Amino acid sequence: MVSPDGSITLSVNGEIYNHEIVRRSFLSNNSYVFSTESDCEVITPLYQKFKYDFCNMLDGMFAFILHDAYNDEYMVARDPIGICSLYQGWGEGGSRWFASEVKALKDHCHRIEIFPPGHYYSSRSGKLHQYYQPDWYHQPPANPVDYELVRKTFEAAVTKRLMSDVPYGVLLSGGLDSSLVASIAARHAARRVETGEREEAWWPRLHSFAIGLRGAPDLKAAAAVAKFVGTVHHEFHFTVQDGLDALRDVIYHLETYDTTTIRASTPMYLLSRKIKATGVKMVLSGEGADEIFGGYLYFHKAPSAEEFHEESVTRVKNLHYADCLRANKSTMAWGLEARVPFLDKSFLDVSMMIEPQEKLHVNCDQSKRIEKYILRKAFDVADKPYLPPEVLWRQKEQFSDGVGYSWIDGLKDHAEYMVSDDEFFLAQDRFPRDPPKTKEAFFYRTIFQELFPSDTCASTVVNWVPKTEWGCNADPSGRAQAVHNSAY
Repeated sequence: MVSPDGSITLSVNGEIYNHEIVRRSFLSNNSYVFSTESDCEVITPLYQKFKYDFCNMLDGMFAFILHDAYNDEYMVARDPIGICSLYQGWGEGGSRWFASEVKALKDHCHRIEIFPPGHYYSSRSGKLHQYYQPDWYHQPPANPVDYELVRKTFEAAVTKRLMSDVPYGVLLSGGLDSSLVASIAARHAARRVETGEREEAWWPRLHSFAIGLRGAPDLKAAAAVAKFVGTVHHEFHFTVQDGLDALRDVIYHLETYDTTTIRASTPMYLLSRKIKATGVKMVLSGEGADEIFGGYLYFHKAPSAEEFHEESVTRVKNLHYADCLRANKSTMAWGLEARVPFLDKSFLDVSMMIEPQEKLHVNCDQSKRIEKYILRKAFDVADKPYLPPEVLWRQKEQFSDGVGYSWIDGLKDHAEYMVSDDEFFLAQDRFPRDPPKTKEAFFYRTIFQELFPSDTCASTVVNWVPKTEWGCNADPSGRAQAVHNSAY
């Protein structure tokens, strides 16, 4: 996008949910003439008015590069959590490169790094600046649980993400997080949120989408939720062989060799292709809740409230390495946009400042609580219930498990067949940087190296592993944790 006077050029990917409010503030005094209806165009007048100090005014997900020809300088920024992907690289002659994918930089840069979320870069200062520093980054949380506030803040987070002029839907795995998103979206889908829900929606029936191996636990739960909340439900099936056949393409688009990300991304990648074929161009997804509320089963092993919270903060800060990367790249590979309401700034402020003792799976009286108890309790209402009880109180089932237990088992069997004992024995020599610890990881790393041969590319990858210091299993599958076996 180019400003009316031609001095500012903006290259941007994202969605700014409060753009109407920002627009009105500039239209009221005719200080900027908008040339498009794009929500992202508000970035340009904000820069003109506030220079670099405006990123915290944006409510949404974004990655952008803005060039100011008048002052011969540029600005690069990424949203607070890193929902939209962004990389930076250094090339010959001190040149600086930016792109949303590693593959755009790998032939030009001798060094590549992930552009950190919640930061902007100014060519004037030549430095990164952290603009997003919420209280929960550094302040011990001590707020009592306000279930009504949790519910209302999350409902607002979902509703604002229904802002769309294209057909949209919801990813529905049948787990708690995606089911809550679907339930709330279904309540507001009949009216356009852009008009304050005063007008009828252009696509009044909400469509939901699920994928799994035949007989997968997620598919049964997803169908029950869809019937309960009234969506037009689409159930798709894949086979282990379908997933294996897609692995190379998945790694190409993900640009990672992390085991848990590849396990979960492959079904999401296959599903996104099916969704795009229906004409739907945007979906809501449930990433983030497990990081915020300690939903992963290994959190049952947390030795204290303080360590529980520290791990939760670390997981949220690192979402751009795993779940956000998966949600963004698995869908955008097919031109499908994913929005993630659990990572709304207001909802994060409410949820991350709750006293962590309330999030523990073992209370002060030593009674046990199911993971994400606070979120479940917040939506456990008698009047017009959001979900059936068997879903609202269903134990956590990680997506790569819920699509069918044979999926991960099949991946492990395939890796065992493809990687010999001799090859694996030499893993340290072949991959001295971050050597794979299992044959499955070795198999993914081999594909990654073929696609992205240099260590420069490999340096952008971070592995997702449970907190093994707590005595839990190192395998990222939820089924590898003892608490899973006691519930299923």
